[in-house]
Amino acid sequence: MRTGDDAGVMGPRPGLRGMLARASGVASGLASGLVLGLALWLLPPLPADANTPPAPAPAPTAQPLHADVAIEERLTRLSRELRCVVCQNEALVESPAELAGAMRQEIRDLMKAGKTDQEVIDFLTARYGDFVLFRPPFKPVTYLLWIGPFVFLAFGALVWVVALRARRRFQGAPLDPARLADAARLLQEKT
Repeated sequence: MRTGDDAGVMGPRPGLRGMLARASGVASGLASGLVLGLALWLLPPLPADANTPPAPAPAPTAQPLHADVAIEERLTRLSRELRCVVCQNEALVESPAELAGAMRQEIRDLMKAGKTDQEVIDFLTARYGDFVLFRPPFKPVTYLLWIGPFVFLAFGALVWVVALRARRRFQGAPLDPARLADAARLLQEKT
């Protein structure tokens, strides 16, 4: 127990009993909060008063956008290969963005007009660039994208081989007896 001027300011040091009492108080408060929360969750909702408007009717189930199942299957298959330009690393078929919905509608319209998958892809790449494709074409602009990983792998292998050779050369070199004597002397001085 502290004495002097700082005893009143800081208070007495809590002993083991004080810490246990405080910990049990926190635990009991936590348990009562959990029980109260569970009780409120399980209680039925209160009845609405006369001024509360009635709940809206449930929404009807979603209907397919188009009756042509073949176009929808083509759209889904093609949209898996295309990137959403808003979400960037998400397939067009999975993207919730408004622009993705507009792109899917554009694809659907092109397919209805009789365009092939390649013509649809050409149209989208003309409008949005090669970025819209998950597999960009092999052309001068994308050479680094396609060849870069192999270049970095070869560079890493070269660095590894050079490091291994340098280590072997260093380990195979005979030790100079004068340097060994100097090292032994330094070790003896330190002890």
